[in-house]
Amino acid sequence: MTSASSLSPTAAHLWRRARGLLLAAAVLAVTGITLAALRSGTEYAALDPRSAAPGGSRAVAQLLGEHGVHTRTVTSTAEAVAAAGPDTTVLVSDPDALGPRRQRELGRTVRHGGRTVLVAPGPEATETLTPGVRTTTAGPVRATPPDCPLPAARRAGDAELGGHGYHPPAGPEPDACYPQQGAATLLRLPAGPASDGDTVLLGAPEPLTNERLAAHGNASLTLQLLGTRPHLVWFMPSAAEAAGAEGEERGFLDLLPDGWTWAAVQLAVAAALAALWRARRLGPLVTEQLPVTVRASETTEGRARLYRKADARGHAADALRAAARTRLAARLGVPPAQAHTREVLAPAVTAAAQDPSPLFGPAPADDAALTALADALDALEARVAGTTNRPEPPAPPTAKDSTP
Repeated sequence: MTSASSLSPTAAHLWRRARGLLLAAAVLAVTGITLAALRSGTEYAALDPRSAAPGGSRAVAQLLGEHGVHTRTVTSTAEAVAAAGPDTTVLVSDPDALGPRRQRELGRTVRHGGRTVLVAPGPEATETLTPGVRTTTAGPVRATPPDCPLPAARRAGDAELGGHGYHPPAGPEPDACYPQQGAATLLRLPAGPASDGDTVLLGAPEPLTNERLAAHGNASLTLQLLGTRPHLVWFMPSAAEAAGAEGEERGFLDLLPDGWTWAAVQLAVAAALAALWRARRLGPLVTEQLPVTVRASETTEGRARLYRKADARGHAADALRAAARTRLAARLGVPPAQAHTREVLAPAVTAAAQDPSPLFGPAPADDAALTALADALDALEARVAGTTNRPEPPAPPTAKDSTP
């Protein structure tokens, strides 16, 4: 049983190193759980018939249900087109959120004989869905008298409308109601003499919201516009139906929700701060006293045992030859960078009247050959040392040293 080294990390050392990261992970986890708990409730967009928020329209759906009108919520143009029919009212909560191709697909349902209600369509959506109708800015939303012969508007009386104003095209006599600045903020366009369908344009969404439904004649006007048929399809365009140029390809980033972009920025900032924290200088470098001192002979013997256990005679021979070449190069004046180059070292050894073959060659075939190689290298070094250390002959005597 071997005891642990004095360099082995202790529990306290590991805790000191990891506590910062563990604390940061705990803070992130608690923050995420808290945000998830706070936002665990279902969120709906404005004018959603399932939403009880001030900008939602649950009150409208409940009132229509009490009068026998079934409300169905869809989020794609294909669903809205498939559900359209003579006994159905299709309400488009945000026509401007549709691209040109989706608007054209939806525009074809206007002529199916049912009713289509467009909530606050802008100029481009109006031009595509109801060709010939011009859109202007009518002004702020306020209580406005109907001032038109449409029975639903006359029964409702004043209603809160405004926002967009619409000028009807030439053709079948439309119902232009709740005028502001010369433009109708509620425009009903009949489909034609052979159909009882029609299209209704509302300049503002306020009459449909929970917050403003009970004000003035908003509730009466809304129920009469949406309750003429037993089925109501409430079309709320999803993100996939978002406006864009026709034929435009959407990339991966375009499909990500907006929240992911902000989350990616936060993660990038956190990663940068963590990198700065871990890269900070902790102070000047200091030397550390080694816990034990190992003799060179023990290191050499341990390495030799490893070579023998792995049967790595080639690596052992390479180590012996490399060490011998380094020592011989220093003795023969060969630069250290060329000590292991056969073309440079071999001629220098040969010039010393020695055979350089033990310094280069194949790996030994067995342990006996390895031992013989070690002996040959020792003998070669000894011969070179004897050659280079040979004493120089004495200088010849001069005339001053001769005996008279």
